[in-house]
Amino acid sequence: MLFKHPELLWALLLLLIPIFIHLFQLRRFKKTPFTNVKILKKVVAESRKSNSLKKWLLLFTRLLLLTALIVAFAQPFIPGKSALKSNEIVIYLDNSLSMQAKMGTATLLENMVQGILKSVPEENIFTLFTNDKIFREVRIGDIKNDLLALLYSKNQLQLKEINLKARTLFSEAEGTRKDLVLISDFQKSINSPTTDSLPDINRHLVKLIPENLVNISIDTVFINTISSENLDLKSILSTNTELDNTPVSLYNGEKLIAKTSVTFNKNKKGEVIFTIPANELINGEIVITDAGLNYDNQLYFNLAKQDKIKVLSIGDADSDYLKRIFDEEVFQYSNLNLKSLNYSLLESQNLIILNELNSVPIALQNALQAFKNNGGSLVIVPSGQANLENYNSFLIGLSNTMLISSVVEERKISQIAFAHPLYKNVFEKEVTNFQYPSVNSFYSIKSAMPKILSYQSGDPFLVGENGTYLFTASISKENSNILNSPLIVPTLYNMGMASLKIPKIYEMIGGKTTVDIPVNLTKDRILKVSQKDFEFIPFQQSFTNKTTLTFDDYPEVSGIYDITDEGKIVKYISFNFPRTESQLQYMNLDELNASSKNDNVAALFQNIEKDNSINELWKWFVILALAFIFIEVLIQKFLK
Repeated sequence: MLFKHPELLWALLLLLIPIFIHLFQLRRFKKTPFTNVKILKKVVAESRKSNSLKKWLLLFTRLLLLTALIVAFAQPFIPGKSALKSNEIVIYLDNSLSMQAKMGTATLLENMVQGILKSVPEENIFTLFTNDKIFREVRIGDIKNDLLALLYSKNQLQLKEINLKARTLFSEAEGTRKDLVLISDFQKSINSPTTDSLPDINRHLVKLIPENLVNISIDTVFINTISSENLDLKSILSTNTELDNTPVSLYNGEKLIAKTSVTFNKNKKGEVIFTIPANELINGEIVITDAGLNYDNQLYFNLAKQDKIKVLSIGDADSDYLKRIFDEEVFQYSNLNLKSLNYSLLESQNLIILNELNSVPIALQNALQAFKNNGGSLVIVPSGQANLENYNSFLIGLSNTMLISSVVEERKISQIAFAHPLYKNVFEKEVTNFQYPSVNSFYSIKSAMPKILSYQSGDPFLVGENGTYLFTASISKENSNILNSPLIVPTLYNMGMASLKIPKIYEMIGGKTTVDIPVNLTKDRILKVSQKDFEFIPFQQSFTNKTTLTFDDYPEVSGIYDITDEGKIVKYISFNFPRTESQLQYMNLDELNASSKNDNVAALFQNIEKDNSINELWKWFVILALAFIFIEVLIQKFLK
């Protein structure tokens, strides 16, 4: 027991005063003989004895009365475990997508919010953070409406990230009790066990899990096959338990255009195929219904007739192979020789190929440099009789590259950079027994650009980066057989495809997404992205022949968005949440270090409040003083 005003206990010395008074009253009296009082002696003796007992009882009662009053004014109390320390509370509230799971009639997040609102005392100051918001040093009344309106976040912090972020939210003051409360479902795939990095902080875990652990997810959709009339859309679905089948619907806007059912295999995977007309505008949505998570029950996508990629080859060399590679369905290909070249056409192209030129005129060099600066892609195929001085004046300014000398020697093209973006999804595995093409002569070069294809000696045959590609040899039939190799088709085709980033049929929220829109904006025009009443302006960079949009922090909600230019829709783009939280697999809290592990928010805050509370006892001592007053009255009245 401790005292708020211990200095008042010196008043206990005042108890000596009634003791001295009592001892003075009990002093010995002198006996005086008196005749004829023998009969009265016994009565007088008995009265004196009773009177002495009464005085002793009154003394003790008054001493206890004064003691109780003095102790009451000193305000005694019994502190909790940490009541004498200043206290800091930081709460992490998980609002990730997996918190959409049902618990009773509400979701996990809604139940947790209600638990916080009911359990945290109104006068307490604390800090609360979620996966995407921070509320510093607030009271529960300050953020009540924010918590009730809290949205689900595409982000999910890992346990290590939560610890590091929480540490920055605590003060550096020593001697304070620090409580970190983690309220989450503790998804196993995200919150893997980690060493406790908060040794000086009391970490309390509150875990709530849904009552129904069954969930079906639409994982992806893609174009499986395509013809001149139809295309097949394949959608992959997964479940976290064994199920027979479930209905799957396909919508174009609000119109139902197809419906089927999916059957899951032993790996809990299933797939469905929808056949729809090709080259038709589809603002699609694949929909299922289940009692698990809501965010993965729909997947948005767009199908539209794509703008053709403009490819121009310059030169007198044979270009029939280019015409076959850059087919009319995807590309708008044209070939011009130097004499008939109109330089004003260059700025509207996406990809330009210098096809076996002996030299590059200065005017063309300047035009191509401006074309590159505006985001265009350039492929350079030198001729066997290239003017090295002329080429080097161009290449040094373009990519800090030089052609050193001509090497007349047969070389096989035997090394492929399989990880290069040009060959993404081209090879199922790294091929070692490939029928490699060869060249009869080539140029040795000095360049910092990465190798894409190389000879068996390690010298580069093709280098490139940032939309600039350089072959180190002529690929004409007289010098090479690469035109007969299957390697040339994906190489040049993917160069063309990379020159204009055509939107995928959908994008994922949370990742950095870059999309090229074939719109030439004037100085004051901008592209806007909107969905219903929500509108934002993404980061955009305008070039002569396109505008590049970059999506990062926005959007935050899945759906189909309009890309507009001065109010006119120029493109649709779909965004979906990643499916990383769909499996509903949870951690065992025994794997984590914590001061306490709970399944109830209210019980945890009651315990924290108890540890921080002070049990004041002065009221009991006042009651005790009143009791002694009552006892004294009884003694005075009934003890004669």
